[in-house]
Amino acid sequence: SKQEEFRKYLEENGVVDTLTKILVCLYEEPDKPKDAIGFIKQHIGITGPDTADIKALQLEISELRNKVEELIEENCSLKSKVTC
Repeated sequence: SKQEEFRKYLEENGVVDTLTKILVCLYEEPDKPKDAIGFIKQHIGITGPDTADIKALQLEISELRNKVEELIEENCSLKSKVTC
């Protein structure tokens, strides 16, 4: 069946072993983390960007957009002066 094929696929590609090892690590952890999914992601090697980094980048994007608008206005102004 499709389920059996999928199970074999996961086993052949090491997914089952990797998940088992990570879950054993979580089980053996003396102080269980509050964020189990974060623990799993960390041990798989998936780490997302830090919230502070995201906020800093969002601020930078906003500032750069404002700067672009200012430069567009300045460019239009200078073009109008040159054509006069």
